[in-house]
Amino acid sequence: MFGNIRKPSELEKIVQLLAWQIGNEVNISEVAKSAGTTSETVERYIDILEKAYIVFRLPSFARNVRNEIKKNKKIYFYDNGIRNAVIGNFSYISNRNDVGAIWENYLVSERRKLNAYKGFYGSSYFWRTQQQQEIDYIEEIDGKISAFEFKWNPNKKPGFPVTFTKTYQPHQTDIIHRENYESFLL
Repeated sequence: MFGNIRKPSELEKIVQLLAWQIGNEVNISEVAKSAGTTSETVERYIDILEKAYIVFRLPSFARNVRNEIKKNKKIYFYDNGIRNAVIGNFSYISNRNDVGAIWENYLVSERRKLNAYKGFYGSSYFWRTQQQQEIDYIEEIDGKISAFEFKWNPNKKPGFPVTFTKTYQPHQTDIIHRENYESFLL
């Protein structure tokens, strides 16, 4: 599994670039260009990182609505501590400018762990349109869709995009924040 790491410094650069992009769609070509390598090498290293349970990919949800993002993926770290070590930032959450990304990474990764523990057999996604309408996390099981928005601030009450709710008629929509997240993770 790890025999294909020919340039550890290249892998380290790729991991750093991925760490800075949590919560965002990852463009493999841009990562490759920034790391000074090829897209194929980046894909190979991401595969290794997934097999080592360091990162995982979250695909986009799309069902042929014209303006949906169909091919992109987000990459999350299984452990925020590893991500923070990679970028060298262990500041308190109140002193950080990446609170939203850390919060999203935490919720997505912990939900993924919970679902694995419970034997969840559905699929997980994020959703975004070319007009930047977005839903942070979607679960689909037996054709029923549940959509979740993650907000650190419990006073933020964003609505769900009408395009999504009209098209997919989700079974459940919830805004998860620091005062109600336990029900999402238990």
